Amino acid sequence: VLAAMKSTIRIKTINGKEYWYEDIPYYDKEKKQIRHRSKYLGKNIDGKPVQVRSEPMIPASMRVTDAPVGAYTHGNLLPLQKITQELSIRSTLEEFLNPDETDIILALVYNRVLRPLALQNVQTWFEGSSLSLQHPHLSLASQRLSEILAALGKSNVPSQFVDRFASQTKPGATLLYDITSLSSSSKLLELLEYGYNRDSDGLPQVNVSLVMDKERGIPIRYDLHPGSIADIGTLANTLHWLKTMEIDQFRLILDRGFFSQTALAELLDKEIPFIIPPTLQLTSVKELMSTSQKKVGRAEFLHKYEKEAIFAMPVTLSHLYELEEEPRVLTVKGYCYYDPQREQSERSAFYQHLHDVVEKVQHAQPRAWKRPDVVVGEIAKHFARYLSWKLVDGRFEVSIKQKAVTQRVNRMGRFILLYSGEMDWLTCLTLYRQRDAIEKCYDVMKNDLKALPLHLRTEETLRGYLFITFLALVLRMRLQMMMKETGLIKQYSVQKLLLELEKIKMVELSSGEKMVSEVSKKNRMILEALGLCA
Repeated sequence: VLAAMKSTIRIKTINGKEYWYEDIPYYDKEKKQIRHRSKYLGKNIDGKPVQVRSEPMIPASMRVTDAPVGAYTHGNLLPLQKITQELSIRSTLEEFLNPDETDIILALVYNRVLRPLALQNVQTWFEGSSLSLQHPHLSLASQRLSEILAALGKSNVPSQFVDRFASQTKPGATLLYDITSLSSSSKLLELLEYGYNRDSDGLPQVNVSLVMDKERGIPIRYDLHPGSIADIGTLANTLHWLKTMEIDQFRLILDRGFFSQTALAELLDKEIPFIIPPTLQLTSVKELMSTSQKKVGRAEFLHKYEKEAIFAMPVTLSHLYELEEEPRVLTVKGYCYYDPQREQSERSAFYQHLHDVVEKVQHAQPRAWKRPDVVVGEIAKHFARYLSWKLVDGRFEVSIKQKAVTQRVNRMGRFILLYSGEMDWLTCLTLYRQRDAIEKCYDVMKNDLKALPLHLRTEETLRGYLFITFLALVLRMRLQMMMKETGLIKQYSVQKLLLELEKIKMVELSSGEKMVSEVSKKNRMILEALGLCA
């Protein structure tokens, strides 16, 4: 009887579309009867079966005789795997690593985007995702992952990948550069040092700098620095890298933390196009601001920016640079801006804060063993410069330094942007204000990808871990940009979209066949918008 049973091929119509299936009879020993299973062959195109996707989307309403033995999260991996392919991340990794190492690294990267977990929990997550069906031989045990991260950290693979990745992506005309700190309580990492802590958590830190391609919305380079190195000290290596990579026609957007006479000289000497706001630490900048703030409000400099009035006056900074054998004058063009609306909000916030600080100092009761100036400094912080005080009978008598307050208030709503090359006021201001993209990038790294806190024991593991975090950040930021380009960002946050796609499962049947669960109308709309449907 078994020999006489033959499979048959037929066409089924599902939702108005035709598909080829092979009907395969087999003998069920338990039920002692002949049963049938269906095998998907492809979509009916010109009378022939054509597989338009490697894993067919089979509706749940279609009955098959095989019993499901497992369901795995699948849909949320699809956009990440598409981005991995489009940015040639896998192929680039495979230039330096073997296939198993590449698959393990990508599994770690996907985990950090979808559900960042401690290393000891990654294996459990992996076993519940369709990645375990695609790569059943992989081991993601915590010991194995630690070994992979340490090996990455000891190697030059991260730097080689970054160089190749930057050259392949061909960054756009605007590059953003910034630095942030990552804190840790670990006692074993030499890179951890005390410095300017942007999270104010009182812990030692490492500094991570990023170069970001504004047009694509993705980071293209990262660097790791000891925690005590100031922002300015990280810039030199990045400038050198930009030159060696021969990335042409770009402009570097920097925050005021990178401004110094040395940085300014280096930017000019290397002919790096830039936009940067100066700080008031240099006398030449103070003098420029003093002369400009009186003139910038003239009607001749009035413009409109995003439906609001703004004043923009061309200025030139001339600074005597005396840190070389032969002193020279650095000359840089810029614009002094005056934003009346910003001035009003800054004044209101300043006076409210000043009032609160005065009250707190007046009500303070300093201990006999503690110096009064330390008490005032702890309460007032940077507002201490505006206060005059004396201790009388154990109480503070406080007055406000009117001259200092006037100088500060007169600068409110006014700021200077320096630039190189030729640029109008609107382009200069617009490009600088777009640098908030890199601040959002750091926010994603710290909060969505859970880069903090660091609980790693060796510097090598830390370096490997940050490479994984960088790759995850590339995928996460690129997905966000795709959602903006397609309009999905109006309906979904990145997290909500990934949770919605998580409903799409890959089902494994007892026969070993794998199929994708039925896709809802909402999920099909998402997949089509992201270019993930045939």
